[in-house]
Amino acid sequence: MPAPTWDQYMIPSLRVLADGDVRRGRDVVAAAADHLRLSEADRAVVIPSGQEQWVNRGNWALSYLARAGAVERPSRGRYQITDVGRGLLTTYPDGLTEKDLRSVPGYESPRSAPKPAASGAAPISIAPAADESTALDPDEQIEDGISRIHADVADQLLTRIQAQEPEFFEKAVLDLLMAMGYGGAEGSATRTQLSRDGGIDGIIDQDALGLSRIYVQAKRYAKENTVGRPAIQEFVGALAGNAANQGVFLTTSRFSADAEKYADQVQARVVLVDGAKLARLMIRYGVGVQVRRTVHIVDVDEDFFE
Repeated sequence: MPAPTWDQYMIPSLRVLADGDVRRGRDVVAAAADHLRLSEADRAVVIPSGQEQWVNRGNWALSYLARAGAVERPSRGRYQITDVGRGLLTTYPDGLTEKDLRSVPGYESPRSAPKPAASGAAPISIAPAADESTALDPDEQIEDGISRIHADVADQLLTRIQAQEPEFFEKAVLDLLMAMGYGGAEGSATRTQLSRDGGIDGIIDQDALGLSRIYVQAKRYAKENTVGRPAIQEFVGALAGNAANQGVFLTTSRFSADAEKYADQVQARVVLVDGAKLARLMIRYGVGVQVRRTVHIVDVDEDFFE
């Protein structure tokens, strides 16, 4: 059964507040979740910001109800039902959507807020799209949009890498590992000579003296290619030849199940990074990408009003 959407928390929240008592927002959200019989699995889901999804959706439900005047905030973080809320509870006992809220006089959806008008001109109202989904709350919509952008950038990164020479990829993965902090404060990264690499494409010295090293293998393949167990066995052999006990094998494609199983079983610590994970790490650590725009998400500073 799918998790309740943010708008499905509105009627349960009004039911919790129906007795007229003032309650803390967190208590209303928790009680609404109980009304919805939220499973332990649903309560365990977190959004990218780290907050529990059900808490985030419940808080947004209260926010929308407040915009409609269905609840009021008599003090910081506390809510109480209004006559408008009682009316909505009576009219929509089986469920309330944002579309229903638009019938409340004075309600203004965040998505239809007027744009700043030119001098002397009337404000322009942006009507919501007819097929606009309410499954995601505003925070989740932002994160969903970012995820889509990152997925597109990840695909572009792999395409661009595959169009470069092998030595470019080897340098790129060393740059990534250094950006991830594996070079330490005074460490260094060295790309081995192509003719004498012995199955090793790069070495990360994690300290100034090179006492701790990570050996790197980088294979640039087409997306549909699968790196099998023999390639990992060869890498493990190269590690043994260098008396090494840890290495990272990175590829632009993917690994077979047998290759992953073998890497888990060998005595040396071998980490496999496929194309999908590689692209995610490049985005996360700013390698091969640049920030196009920064968005600041604000909230009311409750301390300011006390």
